[in-house]
Amino acid sequence: MPVLDHASLNATYVRDGFLVVEDMFSGDQLEAMRSVTARFVADAVADAIDDDRFDVFTGKDDGRELRRIVDPEAVSPVYDAAMRHEPLVDLVQTLLGGTVRFDHGKLNFKPPSGGAAVEWHQDWAFYPQTNDDMLAVGVMIEDCTIENGPLMVVPGSHRGEIFDHHQDGVFVGGINAEHLGSVIENAVPVIAPAGSISIHHVRTLHGSTPNRSASNRPLLLFNYVAVDAFPVFHSYDWDAFNGRILRGEPTFSPRLADVPVRVPNPTPKPEDGYVTASLFELQQQMSGALYADR
Repeated sequence: MPVLDHASLNATYVRDGFLVVEDMFSGDQLEAMRSVTARFVADAVADAIDDDRFDVFTGKDDGRELRRIVDPEAVSPVYDAAMRHEPLVDLVQTLLGGTVRFDHGKLNFKPPSGGAAVEWHQDWAFYPQTNDDMLAVGVMIEDCTIENGPLMVVPGSHRGEIFDHHQDGVFVGGINAEHLGSVIENAVPVIAPAGSISIHHVRTLHGSTPNRSASNRPLLLFNYVAVDAFPVFHSYDWDAFNGRILRGEPTFSPRLADVPVRVPNPTPKPEDGYVTASLFELQQQMSGALYADR
């Protein structure tokens, strides 16, 4: 991969709230990710996986489709190696101000020919912290194109409003389009070849259009946070919390920044309890003029 100009990339990230870096992963690394991903997709379709980290749903023609792998770094050493990839973590360390804690990962899929859109949202609504030095890295296992439903972001939105992700007093994980006004008219697609990464700030407004291509579009997502950013509304086992530090040392003193916060509760409550699963399930509760309808 080319030598990265961290200072220039940091300036772009501060200004726009997102970055795209091509050639982050070599051909061998990319092939390893493609191989293990294809195997998981095939096993899920064949009903050969018994693991609740694999989110399988009924797709078109009543076929089984893999929608998400939760904590992919825990199910394959290939994904774990990608999460710890030194050039990637070095860049994240610069963007987060010097320390890095891995927070969580997921591998999202968009099945071909109409794979669902993801409504406009801000990650900050799902996991507010004591400060907003938090970001998401998207690893493009396949090319991200206009046709296959790429991430869409609004440049500069990380410095603006924290939108309401509730409807009728319930957290649904998305923003009703009528509340966005003309904001998303400035949205740009994040397109790049396989092996590239995208990075977006935790407050950056983003969504994605349906996949209208004939191919699946997997996107490996890793969230990283500064070591002194602590969760506002949930807690972790202390040793596990500190065991995810990739750069820096544990601290007992979270940094408190003047950042707007809303908590992601309550979630929709069916008869068997609160929905606490994926963004996809939460957004199914949404109503009104949504991004997917535009």
